[in-house]
Amino acid sequence: MSLAFLTPTRPDESVFGAVHLGYLVVESQRLTSWHRFAADAIGLHVDELSADALRFRLDDHACRFLVRRGPAEDLMAIGWQVDDHETFDRIVRRVVDRGVPVAEGTPDEAALRGVERLWRFAGPKGIVQELYTAPVPAAQPLRMLSSGWVTGESGLGHVALTSRDPLGIHRFYDTVLDSRLSDYIDENVGGMPLKIRFLRVNERHHSVAVAHVPGLRADPVRTRAQHVNIQSASLDDMLATYQRVRELGFRMAWSVGQHTNDRELSFYCVTPSGFELEVGWNPIVLTPELEQSWQVLTHQGISTWGHRPVDPGLLDRLGQIRQAALNARRPEITVPGLSTPAGAPR
Repeated sequence: MSLAFLTPTRPDESVFGAVHLGYLVVESQRLTSWHRFAADAIGLHVDELSADALRFRLDDHACRFLVRRGPAEDLMAIGWQVDDHETFDRIVRRVVDRGVPVAEGTPDEAALRGVERLWRFAGPKGIVQELYTAPVPAAQPLRMLSSGWVTGESGLGHVALTSRDPLGIHRFYDTVLDSRLSDYIDENVGGMPLKIRFLRVNERHHSVAVAHVPGLRADPVRTRAQHVNIQSASLDDMLATYQRVRELGFRMAWSVGQHTNDRELSFYCVTPSGFELEVGWNPIVLTPELEQSWQVLTHQGISTWGHRPVDPGLLDRLGQIRQAALNARRPEITVPGLSTPAGAPR
């Protein structure tokens, strides 16, 4: 495969601010449940592409979530929208220069995601990273219960991971996307210390969060992503979504509350594939003025109020213990070429 099209780059050319979380790709056998969850509970626009694929919209982009039929019940890929071809080439060159293979998506794959110029490469925890330059605008008007969602320059929302190698994931996104550390949260969950780092790639407070339990050899969750986040346009929308989730019988993970660091009001529910969806409202936006004065702090506790866990019951707790034991024997997928400092042994 030739990469001769790539433009030369200089090491001081940052891509920060020119990259935005664009879409998420999920694999599931539970497409009927996903359709009901997305359309009737969360209030998204749903397009049935075939018996094996659904697409969810939040705005004028043709695809923000792609759910394909498959056995994983997990997040499989993250799509990153890049503002222009020069920045796109710069990012691909960084990956290639570190010895990590990249592959061009087929026209059919790009069309399924509603994008142009699709390339992909390996990411932490086995989540494929996909780059694209232009979303295809949707031909049909939105049909959804929610009045709107916040995307734009902030991107779709964020993805939260648990990891035994949080620094490696931090270095990965620093190397590839020039991510910046927003802050940390220290929390205690069930007597175990939990440290979370929050990484931003644009004005959104964080597009990636990485949680780590020091000394714990097991990954505490089955899925690659612990949760994904989308942002309601209004408080009324967020609360109405919360009510629909409860009334329709979908499982609630955490009640409504407010976070200490980005000040977002939100709740967490469980998707049909098992990872959580956080629906939030009104987080801090790092405007250019705030960006200049931003200081990295460590906040004590995830929430200033609320976010109380909804008791999953004894069977679910036993299942989590069993899953943690299984995960202790499962190596975490890493990308050494992009997760180690330049010049360090790989």
